[in-house]
Amino acid sequence: MHEILILLIVLAIIFDISNGWHDCANAIATVVSTRVLSPTVAVSLAAIMNILGAFLTTAVAKTMGKGIVDPKAITDVVIIAALLSAFLWNLITILMGLPVSSSHALIGGIIGASVSHGGVGLLNFAGISKIVIVLLISPVVGFAIGYMFMKLILYIFGRLAPGTISKHFARLQILSSAMMALGHGSNDAQKVMGIITMALFSAGTIQTLEVPGWVMLVSALAMGVGTLFGGWKIIKTLGVKMLKLEPIHGFAAETSATLTILTASHLGMPVSTTHVISSSILGVGATKRLSAVRWGIAGKILMAWLLTLPVCIALAWGIVKIFPPIK
Repeated sequence: MHEILILLIVLAIIFDISNGWHDCANAIATVVSTRVLSPTVAVSLAAIMNILGAFLTTAVAKTMGKGIVDPKAITDVVIIAALLSAFLWNLITILMGLPVSSSHALIGGIIGASVSHGGVGLLNFAGISKIVIVLLISPVVGFAIGYMFMKLILYIFGRLAPGTISKHFARLQILSSAMMALGHGSNDAQKVMGIITMALFSAGTIQTLEVPGWVMLVSALAMGVGTLFGGWKIIKTLGVKMLKLEPIHGFAAETSATLTILTASHLGMPVSTTHVISSSILGVGATKRLSAVRWGIAGKILMAWLLTLPVCIALAWGIVKIFPPIK
């Protein structure tokens, strides 16, 4: 039992690293594509801010720990299968350069593994419905805020010379990129904290679902390490292929996404930072003209979003069935 728990924690850390690797683009795609920061500096800044963001709150971790399935009914096999399915989907989409949701992947994995192991009775349908609603609404909010914020910026600064605008917003974009990474750490690192805490609770190692200090530290560091790997294909998709960005657009998109994510983290809502920043970029781009957005690329991203939950549910369900000896 002790060895299985250690294996589970190691898998959670590996998933956390893949999450940082996959989602690094969320914080730095715009600041790299606009050439405000070099890739090395941008990645290092994002890693530091991701780590700091992980310590802002544990509200999301608590939601992940008890909002999807009954913690008392969870077994090691369920958590292991959920982590493996989410990690595999992260790896596939990293190689394809598709910015999908690690949150959707992990939630889908937990649902699929739980149903495969103990049936639908393990699921907390009220909690799942709230999480899914938030995950679906957050991209719409990101798009709307990105569009309105960009319109406001253009209304205030639009008469300035393009060179002046780029110069000043290049500096502001460094701040917005750092805050985006902080927001990412405040939400995404929490998910792995919740998983590890749920595993410790299930094993009887801890008596409540309060997140231990060492779990916070390990999850934060793993997210930071993963961020250092980059995720350059996804950065290219978000920062170049989908829309031609300038510093003013990058600042508007990152600021809009950060406001959405930090609000969700404060409320304990596990949103997809990938969906939020992607939709914020689309919202900002739509202020130029609808044709400025490469909707073909956006369509491929949307298809990947729609596939994430069902694919990870199926993967986790299959993993539990294939490896019954570890139940």
